[in-house]
Amino acid sequence: MSISPVEHSASLRIGAVEFVSPDEIKVALDLEAPDGIAANAGIPRAFPRINSYVLVATESGHIVAQVEWIAVERSPFPKRKGFQDYGLVDLPFPLRKMRVNPLGILKKDGETFVFKRGVHGFPSVGEPVLIPTDEQLRAIIESGERRRVKIGTSPMAANADVCVDPDRLFGRHLAVLGNTGSGKSCSVAGLIQWSIAASKAASDNSDKPPNARFIVLDPNGEYSKVFQDAGRVFKVGDSTNPLQVPLWFWNSAEWCSFTQASARAQVPLLKRALRSMRNEEFELTEEVSIRVKRFLSSILISAKHELSLGSPWGSFPRPKNFYEKICKWLDSVESLKGMLEANDDKLDGLISSLTTYKNNRAGQYPTYESDINEVSGIVEHISTAFFSFGGTEQDLLPKSEDIPTRFTGEVFVNFLEALAQETGNEQYVEFLLARIRTMLADTRMKDIIGDDVDISLEDWLGSYIGKDEANDGCVTIIDLSLVPADIVHVVTAVVARMAFEALQRYRKLNDKSLPTVLVMEEAHTFVKRYKEDTENQSASSVCCQMFEKISREGRKFGLGLVLSSQRPSELSPTVLSQCNTFLLHRVSNDRDQELIHRLVPDNLRGLLRELPSLPSQQAILLGWASELPIMVRMNDLADHERPQSDDPDFWDVWSRTKERAIDWPKIAEDWQQTAQDDGQGAENGQE
Repeated sequence: MSISPVEHSASLRIGAVEFVSPDEIKVALDLEAPDGIAANAGIPRAFPRINSYVLVATESGHIVAQVEWIAVERSPFPKRKGFQDYGLVDLPFPLRKMRVNPLGILKKDGETFVFKRGVHGFPSVGEPVLIPTDEQLRAIIESGERRRVKIGTSPMAANADVCVDPDRLFGRHLAVLGNTGSGKSCSVAGLIQWSIAASKAASDNSDKPPNARFIVLDPNGEYSKVFQDAGRVFKVGDSTNPLQVPLWFWNSAEWCSFTQASARAQVPLLKRALRSMRNEEFELTEEVSIRVKRFLSSILISAKHELSLGSPWGSFPRPKNFYEKICKWLDSVESLKGMLEANDDKLDGLISSLTTYKNNRAGQYPTYESDINEVSGIVEHISTAFFSFGGTEQDLLPKSEDIPTRFTGEVFVNFLEALAQETGNEQYVEFLLARIRTMLADTRMKDIIGDDVDISLEDWLGSYIGKDEANDGCVTIIDLSLVPADIVHVVTAVVARMAFEALQRYRKLNDKSLPTVLVMEEAHTFVKRYKEDTENQSASSVCCQMFEKISREGRKFGLGLVLSSQRPSELSPTVLSQCNTFLLHRVSNDRDQELIHRLVPDNLRGLLRELPSLPSQQAILLGWASELPIMVRMNDLADHERPQSDDPDFWDVWSRTKERAIDWPKIAEDWQQTAQDDGQGAENGQE
């Protein structure tokens, strides 16, 4: 192999352009082109090499191109200048050729080089092709503005630093794809840690933690030990930070998927019951003033509705029905009046108005019709009483069935059963009620979604998304490993939706976004493609739909999405299409490779042919966060910084190099939830 030294200040010619098109350039290498390059007599690097860079000289600068393939063609022996080889037989000669993809322009700016993505003018046939110097290589790889976070080095460019802009990396969604053991989880954990460390180093106030927010949905419990000191870890059964996603957080779609309600008969009743829960049309409190305000709100809405329909003076029996409503309202108001203090006269005017209306229609043959002025007077008295008890215009607007207001599962089930009996649909909801009661009684779910979960919406948002100025840490780890399979998709969907809607309201109230990153590990399980034409959406479909909405709209509200998956072919096409940056580790499955090839432009597909042979810790970074596709060796992580995703130590355990003691009774107790906590055990011991 011939080695040619290359000085930093001069590029070496290796060939000339022989074919030009918008997406590829073919190059014929010179006979004297070297097989290897040594920069300043340093360590040689192979040349030409797949995915390495070359320069094509033009009048506007040097076109930076990436080598896609290299070949040897058998050509006639090249004619030598000044010689006439008459009578000689033309023997085949191996002529080296390669195809390169144009990426951008490298220009000299004073004493430095500057790389810009995109090619405005293409070279002509015969233009010289050069090998870039180390200085030029570093200018290519280390290009771009706001290179704030170093994620690795480029083995193709003299180990130049590969840095990214977090605004680009997380702002328009990132997909980290690769086989098991290729380094995906370490890359995701590293991106979080390196970003936090870089932002802390750049902060003017080093005493405070970075005001960053990462929410990691962790199905396998890999990240708990990595970030236990940098934030909060919520897991099932944890006495300090138990995972809590109360059922009153859930919206109607999540409830329908959880209960497997049929679309025609059960979903309407379920939504009506939820709407009643949200509007507090049941007894949750014994405070009389709240009960009075709630009742006045309902009759005020009803009276205005009857007035707009003209029922009091309409055709029979509409006036009589309105009269009967007035009588019922009067009885209820008088009953509520008796519960108030003796000197409370806020209901006296309303009682007088309702009594007058009732008495005017007494007798054996009453006339039930009334005029608009009489009914308007009643509406005015109801309104006056309503506002005197602290009611507002906002209270008159009916709440959606998706508003997270507190209620209990027991009250909800009982109300749904009573509603079914009232509407004569008992036979349609019998199995629905049985499913809900069974799930709410499941001991595995009680601590997560049950009525005993006592947390307010305000406290939940502060704990799971992060408090003001991130004083409690920058990372939230939601350990889903012990969440029952029956509700794991619903819990994931609820957490993702609550984060998204919270940031929506932050933008609405503050007119600016709160940058937050949502990380979904094992995304092929939770963001899995589904059939849209099915009548009843499963919990996994509802979960995927939530991530699709985040991928489409999250950027506007400051919510970035990071997906990590070993099976990209199973992911939702909608979510993948919204990811503008890809970090691709080793991918060997042909279906996954085919999908990845469809995600990138045609002129970059040659780069992806190296995916099946990538070693661990190496990946290809391409997309919005990178000025050009880069082969990157990710930064090293210490053992305590790596997720718990190492391969099993079969041989060390088999050969007793590492010990593995087993305590099956302890595992059985934990599994069956029969073990007592330390405090209770000690207390029993004292007795």
